[in-house]
Amino acid sequence: MRVDGQVAAFHGIRDAETAGIAVITQEFALVDELSVAENIFLGRAPRRGLCVDWLAMHQRAAALLQDFGLAIPPETPVRALGIGQKQLIEIVRAMDKKSRILVLDEPTAALTEQEVEVLLTHLRRLRAQGTTCIYISHKLDEVFAIADRITILRDGSTIATLAAKEATIPLVIKHMVGREITDLFPRKAGRTEAGPAGAALTVRQLDVARAKGQPPFLRGISFELRAGEVLGFGGLMGAGRTELLMHLFGAWGHRIGGEVLLGGQPHAHPTPGASIRRGLVLASEDRRRYGLVIAQTIGFNLSLSSLKEFTRFGWKIDAAAEHVRNQHFFTSLRVKAPSQHTRAGALSGGNQQKVVLGKALMTGPSVVMLDEPTRGIDVGAKLEVYELINRLTAEGEAVILVSSELPELMGMSDRIIMLHEGAMGGEFDRAAFSQEKLLAAAMGQAHAA
Repeated sequence: MRVDGQVAAFHGIRDAETAGIAVITQEFALVDELSVAENIFLGRAPRRGLCVDWLAMHQRAAALLQDFGLAIPPETPVRALGIGQKQLIEIVRAMDKKSRILVLDEPTAALTEQEVEVLLTHLRRLRAQGTTCIYISHKLDEVFAIADRITILRDGSTIATLAAKEATIPLVIKHMVGREITDLFPRKAGRTEAGPAGAALTVRQLDVARAKGQPPFLRGISFELRAGEVLGFGGLMGAGRTELLMHLFGAWGHRIGGEVLLGGQPHAHPTPGASIRRGLVLASEDRRRYGLVIAQTIGFNLSLSSLKEFTRFGWKIDAAAEHVRNQHFFTSLRVKAPSQHTRAGALSGGNQQKVVLGKALMTGPSVVMLDEPTRGIDVGAKLEVYELINRLTAEGEAVILVSSELPELMGMSDRIIMLHEGAMGGEFDRAAFSQEKLLAAAMGQAHAA
């Protein structure tokens, strides 16, 4: 490796930073217990003598946040932020280091389209000032919007390097996957059932507060999800998509009013355990925090929500039966690892996502809620997730799909509901899908169509 033509060997992050290189990693490197300002200036806090100049730190942090259009007080604890806001704090911190070389690994995985455009504008400005950027992404529209040259990797090897102006998205995908892909969103109609028996999940006038005694954050949410259907949820960051799924699963919020029916029966006081027993599962957007025990094996994670199935005499786990069941999902989901005994933390993002999905599916659900299931994974892994969604609905399961990528949402959903500030901004059948209508609904400028 050479930097400015000279051989370089870094023994730690500090060596790279000294050489003028900053990295925005795919997984967050933030300290939840510290404030936004403290995280931005971690290891390089402004000082007045021997003491930290807190006033200068907060003023500088406020200016940086404002530059990115973020209305986040600098003193806010990072643990209080959503995953998309955390991603933006990582970006702000890296960009403020004024590095000559900026490496960005999936920097927009959790961002809305408007936030992506803000980031790309900043990157273009940095490029004009002489900063070199290495932009790692599976979102090819962003790659073509920002890159001068494109290098494609597959299975740890360089496949090709192309001039962006001479390349096309189909050509890049062919190099990434190793074959021609004619349909990026291969949605197939599911096995639906008419009448009351087909209603897998019914939500009526749901009002939910963040905590007891607070005003409702989710307001007047009503929809019906039918067996064999994919119902998409979209919206801007903070619209309430993740909160809605977490509440239905029993992991967030205090229900003020409304009704939830699961298979036609009330689901009044949900907990994750009760939801799983009744056939409702959630694959969280934050797989490392909520979806996996990173230090444990693939097999440990796959069966984690289904241990009762393998328990004998109330306490003893039938390891042989557990292994056989784990192997079925390990093989059918095509997890790329030597065996199910491989540590989950050693897997790529796409294979970690497969394990999260496998853990959910092993419970035998009738309703599967997928929160950003393709965040940070490559085109090949995305296609496998889409094929899995088709397989689930073909078997009669109902799927809720939350995605920040409108093409994905439109390509894989039978209906779409856009949320706006905790309320329903609009509901659309497949024939009425358009990016303009969906964005307008997300911004509160449209009603159900």
